[in-house]
Amino acid sequence: MIYLDNAATTRPDGECLDKAKQYIFENYYNPSALYAEGYNLHLTLKRARADFLSLVADENYELIFTSCGTEADNHALFCGGRRGNVVTTTGEHSAIFSAANELKQRGIEVRFAPLNADGSVNAEKLLALVDSKTSLVSVIHVNNETGAVNDINAIAKSVKDINKNTLFHSDGVQAFGKIPFRIGNFVDLYSTSSHKIGGMKGTGALIKRKKLPLKPFIYGGGQEGGMRSGTENVFGIMMFAFAAQKRYAAMAQNYNHVRALSDELWNRLDKNLFGRISPEGGSPYILTISAHGVRGETILHEADDEGLIIGTGSACSSNDKKRYSRVILACGVPESDADGILRLSFSPENTMEEVVEAARILNKVVKNRREIML
Repeated sequence: MIYLDNAATTRPDGECLDKAKQYIFENYYNPSALYAEGYNLHLTLKRARADFLSLVADENYELIFTSCGTEADNHALFCGGRRGNVVTTTGEHSAIFSAANELKQRGIEVRFAPLNADGSVNAEKLLALVDSKTSLVSVIHVNNETGAVNDINAIAKSVKDINKNTLFHSDGVQAFGKIPFRIGNFVDLYSTSSHKIGGMKGTGALIKRKKLPLKPFIYGGGQEGGMRSGTENVFGIMMFAFAAQKRYAAMAQNYNHVRALSDELWNRLDKNLFGRISPEGGSPYILTISAHGVRGETILHEADDEGLIIGTGSACSSNDKKRYSRVILACGVPESDADGILRLSFSPENTMEEVVEAARILNKVVKNRREIML
């Protein structure tokens, strides 16, 4: 079986799992407890938090562990966008897009900036939407459907030049641990997710500027500095910390390896059968293509029968009954091509042999399907 749907989720890293499983069977205590075992676990989490933060941010930031990237995104929007207007893009993950629409229902004005053809935000038009009443701007870092990369540090600075009081958030779920990046001085909030980089499902994090006047999202016992109450998921947090450290230690090596995989797969696809949607300079971890004249879902199922697992877009939006991806359409892709969208996404574990075989399967499936349709 060849797995090329790593933007949806990744296989848990075995080495990290071996290190983290002690927090299930041995160090299973409540880190808020007063006895020594609980306090020692509290100190372990404190060290893991500091190590995690050092990978991507300086001492001006702190960390709120959450249950997932979606919760981190929702925390940023619902607690940061409480007044005036909120500015975001038409290319956001459903966690942001749906939350923004809920804000509209609650009486907050939401303004959506359009995309460029590659899926990146049109920064000029986004900045034109920011004014003295803008409470929050949210721009995805790496587009989860096309792999387009937004320069969020530069965009955040431009936003602050217009209104220094506007909070800037970015959904970094498809960027964290994959592309070289450190949070700049103008980014206030940044969301991440464990299971996208070899950690476990059920853990995410919201990186937050210290002293930022952000309201709590979940109330209770005051965990996570009072910002997100609930007994800590120690196993999930430690797995996330180990996976993040491993990904950052091998960042350049992984990036070059995945770039080679993506390029090889694309070069082996029959250009009479497929068109490219992802930008050449985007994240190599996502390669989105369109099969001419064949539905993506049909290809997905037939490829699965051949031992190849791929996606047709954002897995988090797969329950949406709309036939075409709103993000792909926002890039200006015609419906005829949007119907054949396939998202191939990689991890450092994938091999060159796998992508060579994946290209063969895709060429075969689409060629056979088109012959049947003639």
